[in-house]
Amino acid sequence: MSKFINKLKHLSQGIPESIGFRPSQLTLPKPRIQLLAVLSPEQPGHIAEIVAGADAVVFPTAQINPKSSNLTKIARALVSIPWGIGYESGQPDVAELIKTGGDFIVFSAAETPLTTVVGDNIGKILEVETSLNEGLLRAVNELPIDAVLIAGELKTVDAITWQHLMLFQRFADLLTKPLLVSIPPSVDASVLQALWETGVNGLVISAVGSPKGKIKELRKIIDGLPFPVPHHWERIEPILPRISAEPSQITAEEEEEEEE
Repeated sequence: MSKFINKLKHLSQGIPESIGFRPSQLTLPKPRIQLLAVLSPEQPGHIAEIVAGADAVVFPTAQINPKSSNLTKIARALVSIPWGIGYESGQPDVAELIKTGGDFIVFSAAETPLTTVVGDNIGKILEVETSLNEGLLRAVNELPIDAVLIAGELKTVDAITWQHLMLFQRFADLLTKPLLVSIPPSVDASVLQALWETGVNGLVISAVGSPKGKIKELRKIIDGLPFPVPHHWERIEPILPRISAEPSQITAEEEEEEEE
């Protein structure tokens, strides 16, 4: 299973790591919004240093050559950070990129052929337009994908507006999958808090052209925020099997009580 998707579900949706018979009570992980950095494989400098603080990294396929040594260098540089690719129509074979160590793929719902994204070994993040109607949004819940990314004009905005917040709330209310949105590097703590409370589980930010250390700065802000537990966490309860006594045992116990 995808490491990033697993982490996204555990830390953003409050899914326990395991449910079983333990002496201690079931505890949920501390909630925290996830940070996904977009990076060019040709970007100068040390990749690991540039994306320090990110939970995962994504590279656009238009900038990746599967036969290039850059892909191998990326895999070696990001041993401790899950990385994936942002698929674009007509770009290199996704299978070859995943073989190198890719953990997940981000792909457009409108432009990606069904045969491009197959298999259960990688995480699947579906990129959808903001204009998607309610019926199609609900249909996304039944698709074999792991998370949803709101795309469109959000990739180039300079600030998150109230209109954006309304849009995110609409998506969060209709989706049962983790929700990711693109944000500008200039967001502050109050915006991050508002996004979480709206229902956003992950943030996508471009590290291309961003000031050095910006990702790490955002991580520090996120780690210092008191993210409240989402309401749907409160409904998570372990389902344990009910063990009932055999009918013969119940009868025997009743007879003993009558004799007394």
